[in-house]
Amino acid sequence: MTTRRPALSRDPAPRAAARSLPRGSGPLLVLLLWEALARATASGFIIAAPSQIVHHLATHAELLLRALGTTGWAALRGFVWGNLAGVLLALAAVLVPRGERLLSTLALLVFCLPLVATGPILRVLYGPGAGPQVTLAALAVYYTTFLPVLVGLRAAPQGWFDLVRSYGRGRMTELREVRLPAALPYLVAGLQIAAPAAFLGAMVGEFTGAERGLGVLTVRALRALDLPATWSIAGLAAAVSMLAFAAVGWLGRRLDLAPPEVLLAPPVVRGRRAWSGLAEAALALGVTLLVWKGSMAVFGLPRFFARRPEDVWSYLVTAPGAGAQRQRLFAALGETLVLAVPGYLAGLLLGAGLALALALRPRLAGAVIPLSIALRSIPIVATAPLIVWALGRGATGSIAVVATMIFFPTLIACQHGLARTPRAVLDLFAVYDASPLLRAQLPAMLPAFFASARMAIPAAILAVTTAEWLATGRGIGALLATVASTSDYGMLWSAIALIGLASVLAHALLASVERRILSRTSAEQLAR
Repeated sequence: MTTRRPALSRDPAPRAAARSLPRGSGPLLVLLLWEALARATASGFIIAAPSQIVHHLATHAELLLRALGTTGWAALRGFVWGNLAGVLLALAAVLVPRGERLLSTLALLVFCLPLVATGPILRVLYGPGAGPQVTLAALAVYYTTFLPVLVGLRAAPQGWFDLVRSYGRGRMTELREVRLPAALPYLVAGLQIAAPAAFLGAMVGEFTGAERGLGVLTVRALRALDLPATWSIAGLAAAVSMLAFAAVGWLGRRLDLAPPEVLLAPPVVRGRRAWSGLAEAALALGVTLLVWKGSMAVFGLPRFFARRPEDVWSYLVTAPGAGAQRQRLFAALGETLVLAVPGYLAGLLLGAGLALALALRPRLAGAVIPLSIALRSIPIVATAPLIVWALGRGATGSIAVVATMIFFPTLIACQHGLARTPRAVLDLFAVYDASPLLRAQLPAMLPAFFASARMAIPAAILAVTTAEWLATGRGIGALLATVASTSDYGMLWSAIALIGLASVLAHALLASVERRILSRTSAEQLAR
């Protein structure tokens, strides 16, 4: 009895306090602290108080609901069409293996085109209506479905294909009986990522001259420096995106689908020679130029607006004043890269570091993951001005915008990679009372880390150009906004071509680094 009394009486105060706190007091305490912080920093024009947000939502409920319905309907249509296109592209790549590399490169090139640059062009093509919003929503999601579905279609064990062939069945039977069931978990993972992205694409499309929608209200709030309205729209967009994210995950659980082995891992092509990669890149570039020029001719688009590849070449190289135009474009791109690269690296390191920290302290996941989902679900068009207002219009604000856009997908992908560490390996480290983090779990995480790094390239471009367009007024994002308003289509098409080319080159460089590091890691593991 005497040995138990000290243990029972060691911390009576916290237990009494815990009993005295009513259930659900945690969120209430957070709201009170938020309110106090907003009131204390009201002069800084950074944080809107919860009471201000609730008041704005209540007094403008009808307007916000109409705008939400408009944006949501465009996002839903883009979500359906974009994911359908992604699935069909993945099926085509599997059914026609010789065209997979070309198809993947073209899909990546289109995905890397900045939404803030393609939006004004689509607005001229479509005119009034929701066409640009739906198209940008589809462009924002098709690749995030194409890549995991392509991986899933190849994820079945080789023995299953051998069994199908042993019965004399062909490729269509393989597709129906083996590949499609294996790809379903990957499809759900891609749809979860696509749900918030579709809403973001629709809002970006509304920036280019739409008459209604949450994107239009965001632009009005930013121009009027209406802080409660900006926070209200951000919160509303985040709530819808989180609900869509959760709904897709719930559907996957209802279908009793196992999580994918590695989230968004790219297909691995072994034994490739350097010249073959260059030949594929040259072929992809040639096909891109032909499609670009051919589509303009087929649809009969006027040359004043729809510039051809030779028009861009003339604008930047041979036309009078090409040197000044080239200098202006490259100067703006340099300003953007100076901010995009540090933000990109910071987001990757933050996501991977959090994943490793949660592997060491799993109990922290309950607090970190919901906050991460909330930050990722808020469309970057709503968070970028808030972050820039808080951190300033200098480099820090733009870098933080890019890092915020990237770290959550990296965190989730790295968590999937860490979970793929073989149980037998973990048991072996446990026997020797050693940590498996560096020698076992980190190598298992690397493929997923590089997969997320690839996907983060267009995300970084979108984030930094959005911040420049809406908040900082510098870099290629601000240049795109300026030339779109002045109908300088030569500069607009040149900027799109340059950004797309830079994105593909960055993707190829990252793929080269990935192959080197993963091959070295595999060799070290075999040596052990």
